[in-house]
Amino acid sequence: MKKMLKITAVLLALAMVIALAACGGKTEPASTGTDAQSVSSDKTFKIGVIQLLEHDALNANYQGFLDKINELLPGQVEIDYQNAQGEQTNCTTIVNKFVSDGVDMIFAIATPAAQAAKTATSDIPILISSVTDPAEAGLVASNEAPGANLTGTSDLNPIEQQSDLLLQLVPDAKNVGVFYNSGEDNSIFQYNLAKEALEAKGITVTAYTVSDATQLETVAQSAVGKIDAAYIGTDNLIASSMGTISKVLTEAGVPIICGEANMVENGGTATYGLNYYNLGVKTAEMAYEVLANGADTATMAIQYLPAEELDFTVNEDILAQLGIELPADLAAQLAE
Repeated sequence: MKKMLKITAVLLALAMVIALAACGGKTEPASTGTDAQSVSSDKTFKIGVIQLLEHDALNANYQGFLDKINELLPGQVEIDYQNAQGEQTNCTTIVNKFVSDGVDMIFAIATPAAQAAKTATSDIPILISSVTDPAEAGLVASNEAPGANLTGTSDLNPIEQQSDLLLQLVPDAKNVGVFYNSGEDNSIFQYNLAKEALEAKGITVTAYTVSDATQLETVAQSAVGKIDAAYIGTDNLIASSMGTISKVLTEAGVPIICGEANMVENGGTATYGLNYYNLGVKTAEMAYEVLANGADTATMAIQYLPAEELDFTVNEDILAQLGIELPADLAAQLAE
């Protein structure tokens, strides 16, 4: 069992059991709690939730949303949760059914799910999350003023801090491989940001792209002997297969700086990353404003987590395999 160390602003216990077939789902009534606040209405809101695929970060995003919306609207929310199993055609089928069912809101987790929801309706309010740059993905007119029926939260990485962390752990790094899914808009966007940040530090960057998880092992093997370290942003396809890429790169002595904590836990080396549960909570707070208070999505800016909510996470087992000793300042952070 891996021994993990994590510093986070909020320690969260996450317990989910999701048993779904392709395009499968479940309906969850909101729980009732004595501490929750409720709007003065008997209305029940139906929220259709579409999650692109199952991996730890997206699961945490959904759980944070579910817990908070239950707290804010106890007994007044019915959740229709659907997992698209990573298939774009499933996304389209799911959101079209939400529209025909007349849901009060769609919550779309990850960029392809959000894009499918936007295509399906211009009337039903859509809240999105785990989308790096909604404007870049063509989802909103601008992140400051979305301009239509869609808004939500961004999981934009602290890429500058992550590139600094890479050089703290691998100070002699000259060549870094950036791995990403060439078929996802926000993965391409993150690659460009990472390339800019690393090249500004004198690093040579090589792109290693995949369009399918089955390509990952071969692509990782092609990088062995050519790179000193790897960087992987919050790429959904690769995040769901971290064990595959870690097996190849870690055994070859290549550290992996990741976009978020769950990726480290599943085989990465270290990160400064977002807390996806908290991201879901923030999205639920926005959803509450729309459902209960009539807030206009067109004027609700895309929201981001504050810097103080970043998680510093290291995988001690991987560090030991790589023979990396944490610099004193990073070790001190873990000891706090």
